[in-house]
Amino acid sequence: MPFYEPATPLFWRASPAEPDDPAAKHPARGPGEIGGCFCAEHRTGFLRRTGLPEARWPELRDDARARRPTRLLREWLEFTCDELTGSFRAQNRAAGGGLGIMVMYLGAEKAGIRLRDYRAVPLRVGELMFNDSAFSPLKGKTDELFSVLFHRRFVAPELAYSETTAFPADRLSARHLAAKLVISTLADVRHTVFMSGVTPFPKAHWTTLAPAMRRQADFHARLAGHRPRGPFKHYWGEASRLVGDDRPFSLFLATGIPFEVADELPHDGWTFLSDADARSAAGGRLAATATRWVCRPQAQAPLAGAETCEESLEALWALKRGVLPRLGKTPWVETAEPAVLAWYPSARAALLWNPHDARKTFAVRCGAQVREVTVEGLDAALIQDLREK
Repeated sequence: MPFYEPATPLFWRASPAEPDDPAAKHPARGPGEIGGCFCAEHRTGFLRRTGLPEARWPELRDDARARRPTRLLREWLEFTCDELTGSFRAQNRAAGGGLGIMVMYLGAEKAGIRLRDYRAVPLRVGELMFNDSAFSPLKGKTDELFSVLFHRRFVAPELAYSETTAFPADRLSARHLAAKLVISTLADVRHTVFMSGVTPFPKAHWTTLAPAMRRQADFHARLAGHRPRGPFKHYWGEASRLVGDDRPFSLFLATGIPFEVADELPHDGWTFLSDADARSAAGGRLAATATRWVCRPQAQAPLAGAETCEESLEALWALKRGVLPRLGKTPWVETAEPAVLAWYPSARAALLWNPHDARKTFAVRCGAQVREVTVEGLDAALIQDLREK
C-alpha cells in the first residue's frame, strides 16, 4: 500500500527570503508546529485568494507565532489545507488511485492536514514514540494512544494503518513493538505495519512479535466493531487542532476508569481538555454542556465549573476517588496501579492493558463483582462476560 507523506519538500519549503524566521525554517515538519509555506509565492497566492492587503501579512505571522486562533490564521490554515489536499488528490489520480496518507503524531489542520478530506482513503494513524526512551514512560504510552484514538475519529477501522516505527531501527525493543499492537487493538486499527527504515529488525525480534501478533489478533477479532465506552472523555478540539502545542492531557487513560472518544464536546462524564481547548472554553468558544471539564492548572484558563487537576498520578488518583461513587455499573480497576481499561458494553467485555514492564495483578470491579486479573508486563488481558451479578 503506497502512502503519501505530507511533509514533502515539494510542499513544505522554507523561505530563503526570511532565513531568520523560525516559522519559515520549520514549516510543520514536526508535531505542534503551525505549518504552511511562508515564501513570497505563497504569500502572494494567499493574499490574492482572500483579497487581503499586503499590510495584513505581518499580522498573520504574529498570529502564527503567538498561536492566536484568529479568523486570519484560520483562513491561512484553510489555504494550506486546500493546497495539501489538492496535492494529494492530484498524485492519487496520477497513481490510478489507492494512495494513502501518512499523518504525523496528532497531525491536523495546523500542519495542513484537514483530516475530513481523507476519510475515504487509507490513513496511517500518527504515532511518535520511535524508541525505548520515548515509549517507556507511562506518559509516552498514553500520549501515543491518545493520538491514535484521535485519528480514528476520521477513518474507518478497515482503512486505518499503524506505522509502528522504530527510529533508529535498533532503538525500539521487541517488547515495546509488541506493546504497540495493544494500542492498535484498543483503537480498532485493523492494519499494523512494522517499519524500521532500510535496516531490518533483528531476527530475534520475531520470537517476541509472532506470539504477540497472534494474541492481539485474537483479542481484536472479538472486539472489532465495538466502541469503548466510559465516563472519562477523550476530546481533542478545534483549538488543539489549529493552534495547540500537541501536548494532550492523556494520563487519565491509565487511571483504570473506562473512557470513550468524543467527536464533539460530550454532554456527560468528565472531559479532559488540553491547554488550548481549556483557553478556548474559557473564552466562550466551546458551548457549555453537562460534561465536567477537567484541565491542567498551567492552562491558566478561568473556566467556570471546571476541575483543575495536575497531570500527575497523585492528582488523578484523588480525582478518581471523587468519581467512584458515581460510576454505577461501569467497571473500574481497584488496584492503585496505572492500568488502561477499555470497556466494550456491546461485547460484554473489557481489555485491560498493563503498561508496566513487570507482571501485575489487578482487581477489576463491576458493581458487586470483583475479578482478579494477572497480566504480563506490557501485555493485555481480555475480560469477558463483564457485568454486574
